[in-house]
Amino acid sequence: MLAPRPRGGRRVWWLVAAVVVVAGLVTWAAWPSPPEPLARQYGEATACLLTDEHGVTSPEAAAVWAGMQEASEATLTKVQFLEVDGPQTADNAKTYLASLVQSRCDLVLAVGPGPLSAVDEEAPRFPRAKFALVGGGTAAANVSLVDGRAPETVRENVRKLVASVKPAAQ
Repeated sequence: MLAPRPRGGRRVWWLVAAVVVVAGLVTWAAWPSPPEPLARQYGEATACLLTDEHGVTSPEAAAVWAGMQEASEATLTKVQFLEVDGPQTADNAKTYLASLVQSRCDLVLAVGPGPLSAVDEEAPRFPRAKFALVGGGTAAANVSLVDGRAPETVRENVRKLVASVKPAAQ
């Protein structure tokens, strides 16, 4: 014959189950919300800078890059730069320029003799692209000039220009 089961055994299991459920609910309610994303969430517009071999460390390019970054923080326009490696000639810079245009930069800024010459020569081949030359070059239908005399003026003019960039229609 089987021994009778104590009646309190079921109560203990129900009590343990209730404690586990309550502990789970309290943990869920007290769990911190996920942190804000650390990466900046950019809009659709992109502005690109083509520089000489010194990148954004040359005095001319540093002012341009500072203006681009300020505009990016204010408008969430994505900004990037590409430096021309090797000989600082228009012929060598043309490849780098084409790379930026084909990567769908909505505005390509150029600073330095090689990049400026490359835009002067290649802008007509890319009529839908928009270019801005800093410190020289020739204005055209799709090429604007940015005053490149004083660094603060350059920074401010570039900031305004990049802040006005709208994504090109695909």
